This record gives sequence, C-alpha cells and structure tokens, in this order.
Amino acid sequence: MPEKTPLQQLADHGQSVWIDFLSRRLLRSGELVRMMREDAVVGVTSNPTIFQKAIAEGNDYDDQLRACLEELSDAKEIYLHLTRRDISDACDLLRSVWDEGRGQDGYVSWEVDPNLAYDREATYEEAQRLHELIAKPNLHVKIPATEPGLGAIEDMIALGKNINVTLIFSLERHKEVMEAYLRGLERLVESGGDPSKVASVASYFVSRVDTEADKRLDAIGGHDELKGKLGIANSKLAYQNYKQVFAGPRWEALAAKGATKQRCLWASTSVKNAAYRDVMYVEELIGPETVNTMPQETIDAFQDHGRVVDTLETGLDEAGRLLDDLEAAGVDYDDVVRVLEEEGVQKFVDSFEELLEGVRSKRELVSA
Repeated sequence: MPEKTPLQQLADHGQSVWIDFLSRRLLRSGELVRMMREDAVVGVTSNPTIFQKAIAEGNDYDDQLRACLEELSDAKEIYLHLTRRDISDACDLLRSVWDEGRGQDGYVSWEVDPNLAYDREATYEEAQRLHELIAKPNLHVKIPATEPGLGAIEDMIALGKNINVTLIFSLERHKEVMEAYLRGLERLVESGGDPSKVASVASYFVSRVDTEADKRLDAIGGHDELKGKLGIANSKLAYQNYKQVFAGPRWEALAAKGATKQRCLWASTSVKNAAYRDVMYVEELIGPETVNTMPQETIDAFQDHGRVVDTLETGLDEAGRLLDDLEAAGVDYDDVVRVLEEEGVQKFVDSFEELLEGVRSKRELVSA
C-alpha cells in the first residue's frame, strides 16, 4: 500500500482538507476529482475572485451566458445563474463524501452578497434564496460574522439550513457565533425540526491577523520576537473556546437529539510574508474536529514539504501570554480584530463588485 501523502495524513489527525476555489474548468477537467483522490480534498469554499477570472478571462461560461441573456440582464442575477451550475455540480461530485461521512464533509459553500453584511433581514432572505436555488443537503451558504450577521445565522440554523460563518477574527466574536449556532439549534428543536440534518463551520481567518499585527509592530519599532505569531495563537485559543462550548449539559442535550458541533475552519491560510514558512498556517494548527481550507499554492507546498504533527493544543500558555505581550508593546488586540472585520467585509464587497464588473464586460462581449 503506498505511503500516505502529507495531506492524506491530516485526516488521520482529525482535520479535513477543503479548498478555497472553484471554477467550471476545475470541474470539467477532472482536476477536482484528482484532488479528492490524491490531495484528500473533501470540501470546497467558492471564491468570487476565482469566479471573476474564470468568467471574464476564459470562454467556459460563454455559451451559458449567451443563452441566459434573453431572460437576464442584471449582472448579479447572471452571476448567480452561471455559478449555480458549478456549485450544484460540485455538490453532486462531493455527495459521496457527504454520504460516507454522514454529513461531516462533502460541502460546497456559496457566498451571500457581501453588500448585505450589515443588514440582518436582507442577509437572511438572501441566504434562504441561495438554499432554495440549490436544494442539496451538502450546500453551505456563507454569511459574514458581523453583528447583524449573527442574527441571520441564528435564524438560518433555526430553519435547519447549513451555514458557513465566515470572516471571524476575534475570540469574542467567535463565542457569539457559537452562541448563535446553539440558539438556532435550540429553536429548531423547539419547532420540531431535526438538528442532525444541520451542519455549520466557523471560518476563522489566520494570516490576515498577522499582517495587521505585524504592521502595527513595525510602526512601533522593535519587538520582532512577537511578529508572525498572533494568527496562530488566536486560532489555538479559539479552539479551546470551541471545546468548552461544545461540552456540558446544554450541548449534550442537543447532541442527544443528533446535533453536530460547529467545527473551526482555518481560513486565509496562505502566507502573506515571504519570510515565514509557507505552510506554517497548516502545520501549526493540526488537530481533531477541524477544517483547513487552502488555496492551490498551499495545497502544493504542503504536499511537497508539510510536516504532520498534532500542534493545535501545544503552546497554549505561550498563546495566552502573547496577547499580554502585544498589549504591553502597544498593540491593541480589540482594535486589530475590529479593523480586520471592517476591512474584511470591504474586501469581500470589492471582490464581489469586481466579479460583477467582469460579468458586465463579458455580457457586452458575447452580446456583440
């Protein structure tokens, strides 16, 4: 029997490998099937930037785009029409993973319009609509973890719908996300629903935290020993909070009815600083009941030289001390995560607008 690759070994440590990109070419070329077989990929979180490039730069979508122009003119509706097929096909492809794992993996995520991130009701309505457009049990709809988003997340879970909670940066916000999930499950049970049919992940962004903290340390000067550490420390502490929340009488009552835990998903795992080891956001966060969603370059790098050891619960004392050391150095953690959430939403909005502009350009091109 051939030796397992580094990515395949992650599964033995309880961590699922998802990818953060999807396109029609990835599906039609058989590349996603190959990644499922060789790279242990068991989930997909779609990315508007990848869709933008695929739609605008290639011709994979041209025939479908021409066909839909008789009925659709709005760029967002065209985008949903085009990507609905890809998301649906990916769900079908990963359905066997979902079946075999009884709903643990095999999910494909589709993103709510980020322009709605600060509107609870609009986010809730859009999330419902996406679930109606692709009525498959292994679809996740992505909702940003803004304060208004928390209510929409709870409401969707109470409806029995799968949610990928995205753009989580702070320990406190993560606690609020888990609370929204629990309240949603409790409402679902109270209304006679089946919590065993609901799945959710909490997408905790990693590398962006280091980028912001390092920038502030550079402005202060010195303290090089604190750089490149907050993202991992933040995630390790979040995992400890996860273990506390999904234990005890409240959780056990839900688990007895079939509810599943809202796993931590490590997102933004590509290294932004070339001075750092290119697989550090995978190697340092390996542990059970977790997901790591990776871009292509991280997949390739980890397969080449990734080291697989349980690391998620090592160095916890150092992780706690790091927050104190950063505060002593003049880096305000609460302000770091506040800025990251605001900037994160804006980056999502900018990316989505770039996508829609690409759709508009392509629409004019194929019309001509």
